[in-house]
Amino acid sequence: MGSGKSKVTITDVARAAGVSSSAVSYALNGKPGVSEQTRKKVLEIADSMGWKPNSAAKALSVAHTHTIGVVLNASSTLLGVEPYFMELFSSVGVELEKEDYSLLLRFAHDDDEALRVHRNWIAAGSVDAVMIFNVEIGDRRVELYRQHPEVPALVFSDASVSGGLTTISSNDADGTRQIVKYLHDLGHTHIARVAGPERFGHTYLRDRVFSEETAKYGMRYDCLHADYTPQEGRDCTKRLLTLPQTPTAIVYDNDVMTIEGLHVASAKRINVPEDLSLISWDDSYLCTVTEPRLTALARNIPALGGQVVSMLYALIDGESVANQFEPGYRLITRESTAAPRAE
Repeated sequence: MGSGKSKVTITDVARAAGVSSSAVSYALNGKPGVSEQTRKKVLEIADSMGWKPNSAAKALSVAHTHTIGVVLNASSTLLGVEPYFMELFSSVGVELEKEDYSLLLRFAHDDDEALRVHRNWIAAGSVDAVMIFNVEIGDRRVELYRQHPEVPALVFSDASVSGGLTTISSNDADGTRQIVKYLHDLGHTHIARVAGPERFGHTYLRDRVFSEETAKYGMRYDCLHADYTPQEGRDCTKRLLTLPQTPTAIVYDNDVMTIEGLHVASAKRINVPEDLSLISWDDSYLCTVTEPRLTALARNIPALGGQVVSMLYALIDGESVANQFEPGYRLITRESTAAPRAE
């Protein structure tokens, strides 16, 4: 008769030490994430139990997984209709495949679940690097990866909210200035915006620059915040168009909300662009199939994909990578914008 289980596992050590398996993994592999007191306790218990590292697992722990991780915390309603993420992931995926890398995409119901996935990836060494999107001010994911530099993180945000992690950011200030100047030059004096969620760092930056630029030109500016979904784009447009003094132009922070704004205007028999100009922050194929076609800010997604992958590879190789901007925005004017109707 055999003597039962002969090999001591990390789970055994964790049970004896009264800590999690993740904490044991950090301690045994010399990674940050546990206190020195806990590390010492775990090492002593592991030694007394005769724990020995599995040679295959040890080899894997220092090898590249050839995987880049992304956790998205967004509604299926939004992801099903907004093309930006799918275009970006397609572009990044094509570049990664050239070096036999994969993109691991996970979906989370809320911030707590997203953080749990990130923690598991760090503990298990599941990914070589991560990309972090929709960064909030004081984002817990940023703080987590600051504590775990062994897993590089590329943050899609303004550097002011990245906690010192490497960033790639769109030049939102320049994009805002292009839009406001264009509308001012057309003769608009009262504009509005249907913005993204206030908690996101890029929304905060756009809010500030829109306020500054419209004030500089002596323009009136109204702003409502939404969640990027068609429904909220529709609701916010209806609210703006019931104001005692309605704007003559509305800017939306993505394409699907702009399209809903166009539908609301049509239902109210408001002519676009004669009575109301509409602009989408993100250009896409959808902006070219509406009637009228939508003026929009465009960015070069294929070029962005290549830039992102180059930064990720450098981070994985342990290089110091400077913060970078995406390829610049370009305002594409189409039939949804015009000078306001003369009073």
